Amino acid sequence: MAENLASVIDEERRRAFVGRTGELAAFGESLGAGTRRRVLLIHGPGGIGKTTLLHQFRMRALAAGRPVVSVDGRDVDCSPEAFRRAAGHAEGGTETVLLLDGYEYLAALDTWIREEFLPSVPAGMVVVLAGREPPSQQWRSDPGWRAVTVCRELAALTSAESVELLLRAGVAAPLTARLAELGRGHPLVLALLADAAAAGPPPDELGEAPDLVAALVRRVVGGVPDEAHATGLAVCAYAWLTTEDLLRRAVGERAAEIWAWLEGRPFIGRGSDGLHAHDLVRDLLAADLRRRSPEAYRRVHRLVHDHAVSGLRRTGGAGDRWLAAHQKVFLLRRTPLAGPVWSLPELRTAAVTPGRQDDHPAVLALIERFEGVQSAAVAARWLAAQPENLVVVRTSAGLAGCAFQCVWPADPALHDADPVLRAALATADRNSPARPGEQISIARYVIGPDGHERDPHAALAASVMSTVDWTTRPLAWSFTATTDPGHWGPIFNYLALTRQVAVASEGLSHTVYGIDWRRLPVERWLDLVCERELTGETGPPPADLLRPAPLDRDRFDQAVRQALLHLNRPDQLTGNPLLGTCLVADPTPACLRAALLAAVDHLAQDPRSLPLRRVLDRTYLHPAPTQEAAAEALHLSFSTYRRHLAKATARLADLLWSQELTGTPPNPDAPPR
Repeated sequence: MAENLASVIDEERRRAFVGRTGELAAFGESLGAGTRRRVLLIHGPGGIGKTTLLHQFRMRALAAGRPVVSVDGRDVDCSPEAFRRAAGHAEGGTETVLLLDGYEYLAALDTWIREEFLPSVPAGMVVVLAGREPPSQQWRSDPGWRAVTVCRELAALTSAESVELLLRAGVAAPLTARLAELGRGHPLVLALLADAAAAGPPPDELGEAPDLVAALVRRVVGGVPDEAHATGLAVCAYAWLTTEDLLRRAVGERAAEIWAWLEGRPFIGRGSDGLHAHDLVRDLLAADLRRRSPEAYRRVHRLVHDHAVSGLRRTGGAGDRWLAAHQKVFLLRRTPLAGPVWSLPELRTAAVTPGRQDDHPAVLALIERFEGVQSAAVAARWLAAQPENLVVVRTSAGLAGCAFQCVWPADPALHDADPVLRAALATADRNSPARPGEQISIARYVIGPDGHERDPHAALAASVMSTVDWTTRPLAWSFTATTDPGHWGPIFNYLALTRQVAVASEGLSHTVYGIDWRRLPVERWLDLVCERELTGETGPPPADLLRPAPLDRDRFDQAVRQALLHLNRPDQLTGNPLLGTCLVADPTPACLRAALLAAVDHLAQDPRSLPLRRVLDRTYLHPAPTQEAAAEALHLSFSTYRRHLAKATARLADLLWSQELTGTPPNPDAPPR
């Protein structure tokens, strides 16, 4: 008999199909006589391959001699009568296979289908319901339905399956790896990229193919009710995890409503700490928003950035701070750090956590393997002294990566035993020594079993660790040492760390990069990196962002005394060394005067310091003509007045020095220290 066109089409479908082994096995089992599981509930976002899978089910059912009835929900009026007409003879055929695509279009009939239609069909009939939305709770909570159903969410294809799909679509082998990465395992995207490759050079990123992106957004994401929902969706696509708190920053009082809507989208995943968009949706929505509205793209980026920084600054639970660090690091995905970290297929679940005592043997074994016995011996002593400075990434296979930083001040015997640490600390002493109360951090070990410092898990651990420590410790300097500057140098340059020194240890050459936080305060650094996350700029920090070299305590106290003398003559504050400190957000006399007044007022928060505040007020804020007149106005002898003035000035200098070291202004609601 002559071959008809339908058989040719089916043969091509069969040839091009890859993956879905679990779903095919479940369907094959449902066709057999030895199972009660006759209803398959298939769900997944648009373009993930539901219709393609149903074609495979149809062909396999026909090959098994089973009659097939196929229904597309888009073609059926949403009523029981119309559904029965579309299903045709399915209800009466014991061997019939009913394949229903587009089940989301019949959502209003879900209860009727479950409670009336399906219970009436023969027990041997096989039914497949495929739609975008997950099955309603009643399918999963009823023990009867649980016994006869199989629920499958169609996941993205693996990298190997994606490459195979592209090869079967005629894509040249050298292009498949790159296109598979762009396609994120999404069959529709891979098919469209294959078409693009057939027509000419394929895009290097989705943003280079705006027509493709626009079509995919319509197909995969669908419609959005209004602007608030669109904003919430953009935030969810951009952030590592989305919470109602983050949405509240974006959409205000509608946060709970938008959260509920997002939670019901088939392309949004649900985790214990929040919602996350599937990787392809992230790429599509980001590319689409960058193209349509660069300003809106920038606003969303800044909003997520500010939320992450707020979480890092929060003084609550450490767990919240680690989540915020992951959020901040995730914003680096279009930077030089993307390669080392975003090659992780399980990035969203590869959480960085503080190390434990039982991690130490595995960590030391990795250090010995890559850096030698002596380095491991030094690391063991540091781990014993500062175990809280170890962070790790664990997978089901065990320790997947780790990072450890040494924090000075520490026992001199610890850093003296390591030439890398000695070189870093000598650099700080030579250029700008740490002052009392300040720390120096040195990211000394970044190691994973798969490639030493290039291990993506190790890179993730180091990134999260540095984000937390750089934004929360009273640091003078941060250093990081690498044996692979060709790989890490561009990343450190992007982060505004500059090359400081190279030193040999156990046959390895270590290059040390560093940053002086007194010259580039962390708030300015965060703003700089936030901008670079958008522009991709790199290199040393711009000169206009750098403060002068930090003051030691003697010069600082002298500058405070000079500033107090000119408190009511702001023009005389020009040139005061305090203008180059962390006391001022802007190096202007007005800003310095405001900082001094705030510190003086802060003394009044403590009743014990109130007399000192009065002395400063009558001497500098509302000065008497002479100090003798000030003493008389305060009802003090002149010697007592001078003693109180010296004490008040010292107390004020202590308060300002604390602010200088921590980089934070006094909290008006907290008593002075």
